[in-house]
This record gives sequence, C-alpha cells and structure tokens, in this order.
Amino acid sequence: MYLIGDIGNTAIKICLFNNNLKLVKNIKIHKKNLNKNFINKKLLFLRKYNSKLRKVLFSSVVPNSYKIIKKTIKEITKLDCVELKTCNLKKFINIKVNRKQIGSDRLANAIAVIDSRFNYIIVDFGTATNFDIVIKKDYIGGVLAPGVELSLKNLIDKASLIPKIKLEKTANVIGKNTKSAVRAGFYHGYTGLIENIIKLILKQTRKKFKIILTGGFAHLFKSSIKGIKTVDKDLTIKGILKVAINKKI
Repeated sequence: MYLIGDIGNTAIKICLFNNNLKLVKNIKIHKKNLNKNFINKKLLFLRKYNSKLRKVLFSSVVPNSYKIIKKTIKEITKLDCVELKTCNLKKFINIKVNRKQIGSDRLANAIAVIDSRFNYIIVDFGTATNFDIVIKKDYIGGVLAPGVELSLKNLIDKASLIPKIKLEKTANVIGKNTKSAVRAGFYHGYTGLIENIIKLILKQTRKKFKIILTGGFAHLFKSSIKGIKTVDKDLTIKGILKVAINKKI
C-alpha cells in the first residue's frame, strides 16, 4: 500500500492507495486545524494497515507542517516519510531550472502529465496561481501569479464595505451591486490574466501545448479559457503516486 500526501499552504491532502492503486482513504485537512493531537487522531487508522504499507511519499511547501506530519506517521507506522524533492527524479523529468526554487507540488504536477509526445501548460489554482511549462520530458520553468482565493480574501479584509463573497462563474461583466461587481472583476479578471499568460508562453516558446487545470477553482474556468481540454483536481496526488510506485525511495 502507498500513503501519499500533498501539504500546501492552505490545505493538506493525504491518500492511502492499495497495491492495485485503488483509493482506500482520502483525508483533507485545513491548515488551521494542524496540530499534533489533531493529526494523530486523523492518522490513527494507519495502524490497521501497518503491515501492508510499502511507501510513504509526500510533497510539501510548508516545512513546519511536514515536520509534524512526518513525526506522527513515524510514531504510528514506524516508517519514514520521504519528501518528493529528495528523490532522484531523473527517470521522470528533466529539470531545466534551479530545483531548489520549485515547489515539490509543481514538480508532482509536471510528473503526472509528462510524456515524450506532448507539451503541457499546467495551471494550478492554489494559494498562488501557478503556471508550469513542460516540453516533452523537460520542465522549463513557470509563472507565479496571486491566487484567486487569497486575493479575494485580502480585498474583503481590507475593504470594510465589501461583504464576504463566494466566487462564482458569471456571464455579466458589469455588476449591478457590490457582490456581482466583485464576482465579475475576479472571474473575468482572472480569465484574462490566465489567457494572456498562456498567450505569452505560446509566443515565447513557439510551440503547441495541451492545457490542464488543477486546484480549487479549476472547474470555474474550464469553459471560459480558450484551449482548455482537461480539469484534474487530483493531479498532484497522481504525480506523487507515479513516483512512489516506480522508484525505490
């Protein structure tokens, strides 16, 4: 069995897969709930699978959170949790930039899609909006823009007359009230941001790409962005699992 995890700035995903790669357990934890006792309660179920666990592999962009989870997993399972970036990934991907400057979640996304036939632009709607560019088996770099949810929360926190708003898809550009105006600004504004960055990537590389959306707001933007073919919210987990089942760690 494989215990796979993705520790982000906002949320944590932990998934248990059996040897046939069927999902057995799926846990989502908000960062605000992260403490030793809470994590211990969430992961106690692993005792049932101790003898069957083969590998524990995580991606993490939050060292302190990873430290807590790694220690808890070790106490429960006696197994060492390995962080993706410490693995030898040459079998999967050629990293053409400074490896230290790339989040392991971004590498996992690239590994999930990579093949020798196509080029990919991966747009990940997380705390930041990440664009990662993969040409055949080469990771050539990316673009980081402010995250949709973080930007919306910051506006609400800073502007006293703007109420709490849930971002939704909207056809209208002109809002008739504060809520609809903010929704329009964020939805169409980010659509424009994404399309323009993709356009500039195409111009700079002079190549064709398949475009994949992942992360929390991926579903909202699928139909509004030209060229979108795939939405896969589990892309990061799939990339980590791909390494776990193919690599001795």
